[in-house]
Amino acid sequence: MVSIPGLTRRHLLAGTAASALILAIDPAALAAPMQDADAPPPDTEWRSYAADKANTRYSPLDQINAENFNDLEIAWSVKTDVFGARKEYQFEPTPLLVKGRLFLPAGSRRDCVALDAATGELLWMHRLDEGQRALNSPRQLSGHGVSYWTDGKIERILYVTIGYQLVSLDANTGIPDPNFGTNGIVDLKKDFDQELDVDTADVGLHATPMVARDTVVVGAAHTAGDVPAVRKNVKGYIRGFDVRTGKRKWIFHTIPKKGEFGYDTWLNGDADEAGNGGAWAEMSADEELGLIYVPVELPTGDEMGMFRRGNALFGESLVALDLETGQRHWHYQFVHHGLWDRDVPCAPILCDIPVGGRTVKALAQPTKQAFLYVLDRETGKPIWPIVERKVERGDVPGEWYSPTQPVPTKPPAYDVQGVSENDLIDFTPALRAKAVEFVKSYKIGPLFTPPTVSKPGRWGTISAPGVQGGTNWPGGCYDPETHMVYVYSKTQPSLMGIVPNADPKVSEFPQVHGVAGREARAMPAMGAGGPRMRNLEAPPAGAPAGGKPAGTSKGPPPGFLAVDGLPLLKPPYGRITAIDLSKGDLAWQVAHGETPDNVRNHPALKGLKIPRTGRAGNLGPLVTKTLVICGEAGFYTNEYGLRGAMLRAYDKATGEEKGAVYMTAPQSGSPMTYRLKGRQYIVVATGGGNASAELVAYRLPGVA
Repeated sequence: MVSIPGLTRRHLLAGTAASALILAIDPAALAAPMQDADAPPPDTEWRSYAADKANTRYSPLDQINAENFNDLEIAWSVKTDVFGARKEYQFEPTPLLVKGRLFLPAGSRRDCVALDAATGELLWMHRLDEGQRALNSPRQLSGHGVSYWTDGKIERILYVTIGYQLVSLDANTGIPDPNFGTNGIVDLKKDFDQELDVDTADVGLHATPMVARDTVVVGAAHTAGDVPAVRKNVKGYIRGFDVRTGKRKWIFHTIPKKGEFGYDTWLNGDADEAGNGGAWAEMSADEELGLIYVPVELPTGDEMGMFRRGNALFGESLVALDLETGQRHWHYQFVHHGLWDRDVPCAPILCDIPVGGRTVKALAQPTKQAFLYVLDRETGKPIWPIVERKVERGDVPGEWYSPTQPVPTKPPAYDVQGVSENDLIDFTPALRAKAVEFVKSYKIGPLFTPPTVSKPGRWGTISAPGVQGGTNWPGGCYDPETHMVYVYSKTQPSLMGIVPNADPKVSEFPQVHGVAGREARAMPAMGAGGPRMRNLEAPPAGAPAGGKPAGTSKGPPPGFLAVDGLPLLKPPYGRITAIDLSKGDLAWQVAHGETPDNVRNHPALKGLKIPRTGRAGNLGPLVTKTLVICGEAGFYTNEYGLRGAMLRAYDKATGEEKGAVYMTAPQSGSPMTYRLKGRQYIVVATGGGNASAELVAYRLPGVA
């Protein structure tokens, strides 16, 4: 069990005096003004979604450290209930911090707000009522964040609305910039190289626009493609706009047009009619190289590729584009003709690492498949060899299969890949035996085992990682001092069974993702991006024992991938991994998140000492001078009888837990940190379950 120091005690920090011996004096320093020894250290800022355009989510601050993390207390908190017509429960932003002000989107209408970073006081709010186009959007709620730009004189906050419009606001007042677009707004459904209905077109965005130099780059997202409604959906092109005027500077066709690079990787002209293929994730930028790095998703559909035959660039690729022109500089495709929904889910981390005695401008890309792909960011060439390995061909009628897939030789995978008997639950011999019997009614195999036709006796393929990863949109973080990447991942499989489409009104595809004997229209589950097919991944918290193990090869249709209500695969269900980029090795790995109540209290485990299992979710860690900090993804009931989650801190060198403080709800956005008037703050978005969204700021008591 974990104690809750923040609820039971408060420690005041003892003041300490420090002295220093000056061994050498730079003559130039003699001319500098004397600094008051008692003056607080300078304020810091957090000007980008993940701290910087390199997406490191790193801060050198160390006022909050291993010795005092347990003493953190809430400095202030802000509920987002008042922003929007209903409460928000999926609150995913990371705020920006500029000149003592926090900027973020909030609420069910995605209002853009500015808060006082010391008190949480609301400074201003901007709301755009978009009517029907917002109601029809595939990307609802507050989204991941906003962006900041300044030329040293004027300051702008830019964000994308639910209805897919780019807004530029005066950072001081929240008033739209009259020189940007039309009254401060650029309608992103126009000037898009395709004709769209502004109210109904299936396109939106959760991610922040990327501002680099004087260009704003905007991606696109769509309804999830498990059961794509149409073949000719909106194409998710990428565009760059002038940050001052809103004028379009360039467009990159993620689904190439005839005559463009990559068009010949599509067979039979499939590129002409395919849709999706957007960039729904965050992006990174290297302003010195003049490149922006764009993670691209699959064209339609996620597990069915019969209408995008061939390797079909730029699906599931990272593309480096020229910031000024949008021209492709290089690309790397991580999955050829993907059938597993392995969209590149997050921004790559830009890092300068030692390789062969020299420093290389590299990038590290976390992925849903739990590989960290490490590339030279100038050329796109792998730092360590990535080999093409033969993979199995599937049995879906009309499907096209790539004979090989790229597999990194370094670093090793940081989560479970594929499913074997060794991966199955093993708390007791009886549970293992049930799991072994259960999987006889499914296809299992290594990573890249294809989805299969779902039918009695074999209900499809159990795939790990599942369709959400591995790692998802929060991505990882990077310590430039030690060249270490820290990334959260979850061990949560998905069932991938393909069935004939029973209703052409549901989808134009003849084969769709589903379970034999169940019509596709009966299975939608709403997610952040709109309707998404339930993947039968795991039992809900508190689910009764059962899980419908098949029993025989002719057993009943499947329920959740569970054995007696426990997850099919053995823990950890969530983990944080440290990856050493100076060696290409895993440095350490810990289970992250307290054991769920329904596992801890399960009757089959009574009397057993179960190590912490971790929790499955979508989480982003923060790294500071000494700590890796990350909140938990789900609720649990602690020894005080309180239901909540913990914000945990680990020694960044060893992974040893150094502290944990109570949160009333799980982490839902990634944490950030800053120093203001001598005090370090950690701010994190929380929410979920029956706890509505809240932005919470922690600091130490009594720090001057």
